[in-house]
Amino acid sequence: PTTEATGAGASVRQLLPTGGAVTVSATAARQTTDGSFTLLSPAYGTQVGVEVRQPLWRDRATDAARSTLKIAASDRRRAGASLRREVSDTIAAVERAYWALVAARREVGVRDESVRLAAEQLRETTVRVEKGAAPETEIAQPRAELERRRGELFAAREAMSRADSALKLLILGDTDTAWSDGLAPDDDPSVRVAAVDVDDALRRALASRPELEEAEAAVERRRAESALARDAVRPALDAIASYDRFGLAGAGNPAGMALPGLPTTIPAGMEGSWGRSFGMLDEDRFDDARIGLEFRIPIGNRAAKAGAAIARSAERQAGADLARARKDVRAEILDAAATVETAGQRIEAARAAREAAEVQLSAERERYLAGLSTNFLVLTRQNDLSRARLDEIAALTDYRKARAEMARATGSLLDERRIEIDTRGSAGPGR
Repeated sequence: PTTEATGAGASVRQLLPTGGAVTVSATAARQTTDGSFTLLSPAYGTQVGVEVRQPLWRDRATDAARSTLKIAASDRRRAGASLRREVSDTIAAVERAYWALVAARREVGVRDESVRLAAEQLRETTVRVEKGAAPETEIAQPRAELERRRGELFAAREAMSRADSALKLLILGDTDTAWSDGLAPDDDPSVRVAAVDVDDALRRALASRPELEEAEAAVERRRAESALARDAVRPALDAIASYDRFGLAGAGNPAGMALPGLPTTIPAGMEGSWGRSFGMLDEDRFDDARIGLEFRIPIGNRAAKAGAAIARSAERQAGADLARARKDVRAEILDAAATVETAGQRIEAARAAREAAEVQLSAERERYLAGLSTNFLVLTRQNDLSRARLDEIAALTDYRKARAEMARATGSLLDERRIEIDTRGSAGPGR
């Protein structure tokens, strides 16, 4: 006999928080045959049913779906922490470049003042030579010193230009029109030195550093993967409950034969086509219920055991990485605190040295005007003052940089600068 069948089916599966699943399914089929022992041809069969499956051992605490959600959440958390770390590092780099530009511009001012003082000393020496109060050879030293200081001024201007370009590289875009313009910082590096609470800084850093959040997210991911791998080693025991209803309708088979013991007429209510078959589903004439346990045990299961061992090793490695990151953060905080303290102490020392150099230069100029000093001593005092001023500028800008680095090390740089990061995705505007 020849049998032809056409069928279609659909099912919807909903996962449950307990690890189980509810499946609702429906099928429909049409079958024709020229077999002699078949009553209906064509026959229209339908079925709808629901099944509830609840794992009792494997997949009860975790499964692939829940593990995927946990991994995705940890990856999203790690990506957000990585973004905050990159923004914080960028802000810190901008501040370092900014204060480097401030220092470079102030150095140009110091060098320019040094050139002015050398030119003034050269004029005074020239007047003395013209009046015969000093030999002509006396003019060589201030002239040589003037040219040397001019060279230092040119080098300082070049350094300022490089610092300007370094800051532009961090803050300007490719299409900005300010590339050819010089940046003019208007902040004064003068600050009030404040003590650092190391214990509070350590506490804040361990609570808010994005590097630690990245490492913690990696541990969470490895922990989820390890739990899924361990669960795969277990045997499976599932509780199953299902209920189905069936519908059947059709027409008599023209090729059918009357045989003893087999029905020869279509039972009442079953003659028809698709409509009749679907209608029988509501009549509850044919149904089936099932409750049971399904037990599956893998033999050997060496692949799952190997996967579990690999996952445990990766989890331990992630834990070690987190512990190392915590130690690195503690070391960074201690180093940053020491740098801030040293920079603050340097400010006071540099300021005192600069004030003393100003007094020494003033006294030496008075001695020179009284004929009790020489060009060498006056120019030496001028150089001492220039170095003292540069040292003070370096101490002030280094303290500013050290405070910014301290804020970055504690993870509070973005909060202190009032910078917010919108992590809602492309739909929301980032700030």
